[in-house]
Amino acid sequence: MTEERSRVSGILPCPVVILTVAAKERRDAMTATAFYVSEDPPLLSVSVAEHLLTRDLIDQAGEFVVNVATGEQLDMVEHLGSTHGRDVDKLAAFGVTTEPSESLAAPRVAGCYASLECRVMASHKVDGYRVYTAEVVAHSVTEGRSPLLWHQGRFFVLGPLVERGS
Repeated sequence: MTEERSRVSGILPCPVVILTVAAKERRDAMTATAFYVSEDPPLLSVSVAEHLLTRDLIDQAGEFVVNVATGEQLDMVEHLGSTHGRDVDKLAAFGVTTEPSESLAAPRVAGCYASLECRVMASHKVDGYRVYTAEVVAHSVTEGRSPLLWHQGRFFVLGPLVERGS
């Protein structure tokens, strides 16, 4: 990637998420980012490299969980993002505590700011990636936690509310 392209990809602040998926006795987790496509209905989009186990499992299951990480989960986020899951169960290898989802086979990651259970509505290939559009069918939010963000090559925790003037 050229330096200029790298700068462009850092302009937009992104939530740091952990995608979890389970299909046919296999499961995987990876670090990613997500963005909303629509608020009503709640649709979001994620992309996964074509060569990853996560992509295989999402294609098989047709669903995944977007777990919005917190600052306390930074080590886990970095481990999950730097290891491939074809040879190792990353959830077990890194001691990731999970809990059952409300409506999916994929587990939620315990301790996250939020978990969004998603069913795939569409996907398409783009330059070595599979881009998924999915509907959020269930969710949970842990009050008192703040989401982890990625911006300009660094991690941040979402800060205080900015109030509008009168």
